[in-house]
Order: sequence, then structure tokens, then C-alpha cells
Amino acid sequence: MRARRAVRLLRLGRLPYAESLAAQERCAGRQRAAGPGAAGWLLLSEPAGPVYTRGLRGGPDPAGEARRLRALGAEYWRAARGGLLTFHGPGQLLAYPVLDLRRLGLSLRAYVGALEAAALGLCRRLGLPAARALPPPYTGVWLGGRKLCALGVHCGRHITSHGLALNCCTDLTWFDHIVPCGLEGKGVTSLSEELQRHVTVDEITEPFLDAFEEVFHCTLISHEESIG
Repeated sequence: MRARRAVRLLRLGRLPYAESLAAQERCAGRQRAAGPGAAGWLLLSEPAGPVYTRGLRGGPDPAGEARRLRALGAEYWRAARGGLLTFHGPGQLLAYPVLDLRRLGLSLRAYVGALEAAALGLCRRLGLPAARALPPPYTGVWLGGRKLCALGVHCGRHITSHGLALNCCTDLTWFDHIVPCGLEGKGVTSLSEELQRHVTVDEITEPFLDAFEEVFHCTLISHEESIG
């Protein structure tokens, strides 16, 4: 039987988006320095406030986009990940694995599929078997024509960063001001919408971690010490 890999779990809680990015960069630096045999990281967080982020795909920011979205009371960031424009905010789980794909034996496309599978595993555990992952350009997890979980990853020197954003009890009206992920005519949804009850990030964290361990065939080890 194949041995289960160790992955360090860092629960950041609710914090500003910039702080979650900084923690991710510190972990990625450690991972690059440690080499392909080292255990990876899984960072979990919930944004403390509304943030719009634009990925690397699509060239320069459209004229006036940042100013318009900041005027709504949100932050605006250019993120070093794939994909276009999306929203992050309270009530959303951000799961950012920092893993060496050489250790996993996965291509980048297979890795993205594994992230989708982890989100789908959560959905099954919550009684949403209709959730589906779709091929590009519809990467992510969908229920009907509405996206529940967005994915945007970066991979440099075999080390992954960024990951997935799963709507739990997110205020979905923030998405009304953008074309999420550049997909015209598609909507967004949340676990609270689909289950018709209030579903928090805290409630779904443990079943998500169970699904992650299952898909990535790993054992998550809580990491409490500072990574600063």
C-alpha cells in the first residue's frame, strides 16, 4: 500500500487578504528551499473583508476597473495566479496548497483536477451529489449553471500556490459588479444557497479536510508555530 504523505496544515482563520498572501509566500519560499522530498503545506483562511482579485490571464487591467471596484468599499489586487477577475470575502473558504508537484507525481492539469475532486468530495459529504467539475474554460465546481467553487493556481519551479475559493455564506451580491472569471451568462452560488440554511466556513472545514486527505492521499498535521 502506498504510504500517505505528510502535509502541514496552517489554519490562518479570518484575516486580511494581504496577510494570507504573505503567509503563502513564506511557505512557498520554505518549500523551494527544502527540496522535492519535503512535506508541503495547506493554508486555510477566510477573508476579513471584500476583495476583488484579477489573475495573470488577460493582460493589463481594464481602464478604471480598480478605481470602480474600490469605490464599492472593496480592496483590489492583482494576483499571481491563473484566471481572470473574481471576488473573495467573508463567508468564503480559501484553501491554498503549497506543494511540490514532483513529490506528488502530478502534472499541473492533474493537480487542478485533484483540487476540484476535493471540493466535490466536500459537496458529496454535505448531500450535494449534483455538483460537477467542468473542463476549461469552466474550471471549478458547478451546480447547474452556477459556480460554487472557483480555482486559480500558480506553479513556479514545481511549487504550487493559490488554489480554491469556496462560497459558504458569502454575500453573493458582490459578484454582481463583475463578470466572474470572465464567463458571460454564468451565475454564482454558495453552500448556504444550495442547502437553504446558513453554512459557515467553520462548519465545512473538517469535512473539506477529510476530502483533501482522501484525494491527495496525505495526512494533515496541524502546524502552530510562526512561519514569519
